[in-house]
Amino acid sequence: MTTAKLWEKPELTDINRMAPRSHFETFFPGESRQPRNYQLLNGTWQFKFLDAPEYAPADFMAVDFDDHDWDQIPVPSNWQLQGYGKMHYSDLWYNFPINPPFVPRENPTGLYRRTFTVDEVDANEQYIIGFNGVDSAFKLYLNGDFIGYSKGARLPSEFDVTKALKAGSNTIAIEVVQWSDGTYLEDQDMWWLSGLFRDVSLYSRPQNGLYDVRIRTYLSHAYRMGELVVKPTLSGDVASKIHYELAKDGVKLVDQTLPADETLDATIDNVLAWSAETPHLYDLTMTVLQNDQPLEVVRQRVGFRQIELNGKTFLVNGRAIKFKGVNMHDYSATKGRVMSEADFKKNIILMKRHNINAIRTSHYPKAPYFYDLCDELGMYVIDETDLECHGFELTERYDWITDDPRWKTAYVDRMRRTLQRDKNHPSIIMWSLGNESAFGDNFRAMAAYCKAEDPTRLVHYEGDFEAEVSDVYSTMYTWLEHDTKMTMADVLQKTQKPHILCEYAHSMGNGPGNLKEYQDLFYGHKQLQGGFIWEWFDQGVATKEGDQTYYRYGGDFGDQPNNGNFCIDGLIRPDGNPSTALTEVKKTFEPFQMTVHDLATETVTVTNRLDFLNSDDFSFEYELESDGQTVAKGKLTLPTIQPGTTKTVKLGIHLPKLDAETIYNLHLLTEVKASTTWADAGTVLSQSVINLQRPKYQLAHQKTFALQANENATMITVTGGDYEYRFDKIKGTFSLRHASHDLIRDGIKMNFWRAPIDNDMYLLDDYYNKYFLNLWHESTREVQLQPQTNGDYVVNLTKQVGTTNSGWYYMIRQQYTIHQDGSFDLDVIGKASGKRDMAPEMLPRIGVKMTLPKAYQQVSYDGLGPTENYLDSHQAAYYSHFTSSVDDLFMNYVKPQENGNHMDTDRLALADGQHQLTLTMMKPLNFSVSNYADETLEAAKHTIDLKQSDRLNLYLDFRQNGLGTNSCGQNQLKRYRCKFDDFELGFNFKMN
Repeated sequence: MTTAKLWEKPELTDINRMAPRSHFETFFPGESRQPRNYQLLNGTWQFKFLDAPEYAPADFMAVDFDDHDWDQIPVPSNWQLQGYGKMHYSDLWYNFPINPPFVPRENPTGLYRRTFTVDEVDANEQYIIGFNGVDSAFKLYLNGDFIGYSKGARLPSEFDVTKALKAGSNTIAIEVVQWSDGTYLEDQDMWWLSGLFRDVSLYSRPQNGLYDVRIRTYLSHAYRMGELVVKPTLSGDVASKIHYELAKDGVKLVDQTLPADETLDATIDNVLAWSAETPHLYDLTMTVLQNDQPLEVVRQRVGFRQIELNGKTFLVNGRAIKFKGVNMHDYSATKGRVMSEADFKKNIILMKRHNINAIRTSHYPKAPYFYDLCDELGMYVIDETDLECHGFELTERYDWITDDPRWKTAYVDRMRRTLQRDKNHPSIIMWSLGNESAFGDNFRAMAAYCKAEDPTRLVHYEGDFEAEVSDVYSTMYTWLEHDTKMTMADVLQKTQKPHILCEYAHSMGNGPGNLKEYQDLFYGHKQLQGGFIWEWFDQGVATKEGDQTYYRYGGDFGDQPNNGNFCIDGLIRPDGNPSTALTEVKKTFEPFQMTVHDLATETVTVTNRLDFLNSDDFSFEYELESDGQTVAKGKLTLPTIQPGTTKTVKLGIHLPKLDAETIYNLHLLTEVKASTTWADAGTVLSQSVINLQRPKYQLAHQKTFALQANENATMITVTGGDYEYRFDKIKGTFSLRHASHDLIRDGIKMNFWRAPIDNDMYLLDDYYNKYFLNLWHESTREVQLQPQTNGDYVVNLTKQVGTTNSGWYYMIRQQYTIHQDGSFDLDVIGKASGKRDMAPEMLPRIGVKMTLPKAYQQVSYDGLGPTENYLDSHQAAYYSHFTSSVDDLFMNYVKPQENGNHMDTDRLALADGQHQLTLTMMKPLNFSVSNYADETLEAAKHTIDLKQSDRLNLYLDFRQNGLGTNSCGQNQLKRYRCKFDDFELGFNFKMN
């Protein structure tokens, strides 16, 4: 029989850990800066890494233990990122055999030691050492004494160290094991990282002072009257009173003293309610009095808001809100799971500026200051406890421990510690029981605890598929259309509760697509109350090679099994910069949607997509743009547009006479009106672009020189001036030289392949091994030279173009018309032929490709920009004249893939400083131009693998497949697919 270790006993949640309580700081009377006897114990610690805890010296915790030859490590940190142990990423698997509660005997262990000094120890104080995050289980020693034991990696742990603490120098020692029975509850989709990764601190509280406080608010009388209910819990048996002051902007609204065993119940008229749009906070000061003398002062920020269920909707302050949310791990490309308050603030502000209003704390609670920031900045939170058992899914016993009564205490303990610490934050709307852990009695017990302990909030758990205990029906990656899978239409018919998508729109690599389609559904049905995009961060590990930084992912550390780059799925890149997807999110979540009602009368339809604020709370401007340059701007005056309503508005802008050959756009901007905690006045929140004029390009060809043609059995040559055109009649290839320099050297080739994007991952087996879409063949069937009566020449190439072993193929006619000014037209007509029913449902693209001299690095185009754009991801793009460089058009995805596409392009110009190559499209096309060939992108695992081509790569597409989000979720919607159909594309190519 196996003897269980201390960390293999699920019934044992802790030893000597203090009872969970709300997070607050206590101050000495008259002090407002430094909490009571507070010391942050972060910094440099002595560190010893061991293969198992049994290898630890028996006296490593002793005060006189000699640790001078130990290493040093920063706290907080994850030891894997400090060079200890093994980096490992998995979405699903446990990294050892499943035999709960047992873990490997070889259990990586970190021993930590440091000293700190206390000037004096006050007998009237209780001294506490608090941990905000330790992965996975740990023992605490102080001055050689065993203090306690705890687990729950992302949960708070407090220990009373009063008896062991002494005046002068103190030695703290900690033993952390990587694996524990708690690991079975911590199988989240992320890197396995260990150690003291959040703040460690020492502080005190009065022995007879405030131990806990519960703050609840209620709204009545049309949500304008607020009720504040404060229930204190004191320790000790000394008769005490509490003086309560509630203030807003320095004005006292409550000034009351009550016995400490009584609950404050105060009413505030004309209260300013808290919401993510209006994060009004009140300042509550609680002064504990003993013998009418102040003992301690505790300050809390209070937000008045009320959450209710109302049939198929849930309400915040009486409104059925929409979550415009993201899932957020704790992550840093250099520090792992270490995030400071400044890190959180920077990221939440970035979210707010991109119109995101909600965060799901996937899949564990965060450090306490995160919730303070959400209260202050305005962010709805689904607070998820530290619980995921995903690896059991593969055992065919998904509920192995979820329905095991031996684990019930561990499940409920995790929920209890989350709820008790965070219960006073107005930003928290729902408690989440965890993630991807099946369903069973242990979840029923967690839900029962939440509802008994906190009836003011809702309970969420996606794994409760029938919403037995969950107050909302929550699904993941529910499809918009599918023949057999559950779709959003099925959700609307099935559920009798509010619905949210706790995960959708998997933001992996280039994507996601379909954001607008989901958002339109949310807006169209009150019962659909939004969702949370997966996810915020690309979880790449920064790696320096020479002067380049690239980002590693699963498998790059010899970690097996792994889920590869499935951790590179964020809206922001590992370096913290926004991706194209985040720009698309900002547009999709915009607060005011403006569309043309009648351009002739300058009327637009304006819809307020907010839940609480009306248009008076924002400022609006217009900018008139001519060929990409702003030529006029001014203020817009809008009538009051209430939340959720629409009005037709006459803009009243005096527009100048429009030049017939110029692109004109009218930009309508929504801006922050007055400075806030997250944005300066004038910060642009949304931009609607109305195209006023799109010129039609007329091509006129001058007879600059005469053309001559020669033909033999294998070659057609057309020359004139400095130009030489050559057509290989066997290969069907084409080249163009100017002044003895190659312009087009390798021909203009048909192109039906793109460097695979992450959202293609489930198509690739068929693409590579069934349809061979990466292996195309052009077989020339006929070549004709046709002199024209005006002196031009036409060369017609007829080809069969198909893939290896395919019975379906294109019959292609490429018609080149060579003009006497050195330019040429190419018209391509493709007929889908052969066994059409055997073709794939989607082609990556339909177009042509060519290479050009590398020097043509300056780009200008009339098309959709400035961001890259695709059929199902172009809300943030608009038609205009744009200038850029080839490098700036390249999107540097962590795992290289198709990028940089621009749709609806009429004209493209490439310049080298002396000459310009101009392509004018017969009908609008997609283009992308890159210093990297698609073959290079496809072969590269990381950006460090990319080597620039010696020529410029130009891609022109009749159509490119949509992006979808099928790395996890909906594939390309039918209307956004590139299908095996007939097509025609054409353009004029000219050198100036």
